[in-house]
Amino acid sequence: MLPVALKDAAKALMAVLNAGKEYVAVMKLHSDVPASRIREVMSEFVGPIYQRPPVRASVKRRLRIRTIYELEVLEVEGRYVLFRVACEAGTYVRKLCVDIGNALGCGAHMQELRRTRVGSFSEDDAVTLHEFSEAMFLWRELGDEKAVRRVIRPVEHMLSFLPRIVIRDSAVDAICHGAQLAAPGVLKLHSGIEPGDMVLITTLKGEAVALAEALVSSREMMAMRKGLVARTLRVLMKPGTYPRMWSSREVVKEP
Repeated sequence: MLPVALKDAAKALMAVLNAGKEYVAVMKLHSDVPASRIREVMSEFVGPIYQRPPVRASVKRRLRIRTIYELEVLEVEGRYVLFRVACEAGTYVRKLCVDIGNALGCGAHMQELRRTRVGSFSEDDAVTLHEFSEAMFLWRELGDEKAVRRVIRPVEHMLSFLPRIVIRDSAVDAICHGAQLAAPGVLKLHSGIEPGDMVLITTLKGEAVALAEALVSSREMMAMRKGLVARTLRVLMKPGTYPRMWSSREVVKEP
C-alpha cells in the first residue's frame, strides 16, 4: 500500500508520512516454541514500546518510543508466525520481530512484510498501474469519468484521518497567503485536539485549505475570542480560490 499524490496534492504527503500504518508480516522463529507461548509474549508488545532502529535504517539509531496499537497472531505453522500489526509511524516491523524473538528466548527474524494500510488508505483502495492506465484511457478517449474517479481521489480523502478545523469563508484567502489561524476565523472543530497535533483546516464545503499545528486544545479554541489557535504548516489551496477579505496588515506569519 503506497499512496501516490498528483500535482499540488503532493504537499499533503507530509501528513501521510506521520499517519498510522498497518502491516501483515511473517516472522520466522529460530527454534520451536509452543503457539500458546508465542501468543502470550506477543500480547505483551501492545502499547508503547522501546525501539532502536536497525543498522540498515534511514534514521539515527537512537532508542525511541513507538506505540503498537494492535498485534494479532493470525496463524502459527511450525516456526512461522503470520501476524497483523497496527502501529505508529516510524515503527520498524523487522526490529519488532527481533525483539519478540529475544523475548521468547529463541531469536527470530522477519521473513515477509506487506503494508496493508496507511492513514485512511487500505488495500481496498489499492489499484495497479494497469488499472490506472485503463481508467485514464476511458476518460481521455471516451469521456467516461467513472473509473478515473475511483482510482484518483480528492486530497480531502487522503487527509480524512486528521482532526478538522472549519473556518469562515472570510479567513480562507488569508490562510492561503500564509497567515496563522486566529480564533475569530474558527467556526467549528473536532473535539480532542491537543496542542502540537496536526490538523486539517477546511472550508464550510469541506475543501482542504491547509495543514496546521494546533497551538491550543479544542476546549481552549472554543473559548477564545482572540489570539492564534493554529500555526500553518503547509498551504494546500491556491490563493485567490476564495475572495480576498483581508489587508496585508492583518496577516500574521511566522517571525
